[in-house]
Amino acid sequence: QVQLVQSGGGLVQPGGSLRLSCAASGGIFFGYTMGWYRQVPGKQRELVASITSRDDINYVDSVRGRFTISRDNARITVYLQMNSLKPEDTAVYYCGAIPFRGDVPTAWGQGTQVTVSS
Repeated sequence: QVQLVQSGGGLVQPGGSLRLSCAASGGIFFGYTMGWYRQVPGKQRELVASITSRDDINYVDSVRGRFTISRDNARITVYLQMNSLKPEDTAVYYCGAIPFRGDVPTAWGQGTQVTVSS
C-alpha cells in the first residue's frame, strides 16, 4: 500500500524555522519527483518546492532562498527546511509523489499545519 507519512510543522514566530519530513513506502519514492505543496482556506493547493530523482530542484519565487527541499534515498524521506518564516507562509503543507512523466501527485501525505504568528 502506497503511503506518505508526514511529520513536523506547528506554531513558530516570524523569522523562525521549521522542518517538515515525509516518509514514503510502497515503492513510490525512487524514480518519483517529490513535491511539497501548501494550501490555505479558499485557495488552490500551491506547489512550493519539488525535487526529482536526479535532485533537480525547483522553488516557487515566494520561498526561494528561505526554504530548502532535500531527499534522503536511504531513509526514503523528503524534507522541507523552512527558514525566515513569514505569516504568509501559514498553511497546511502536503507532500506529494509525482510519477515519472507525470505532472500531478498520485499519492499525498496527510497534511500538517504550519502557523507563523507572534
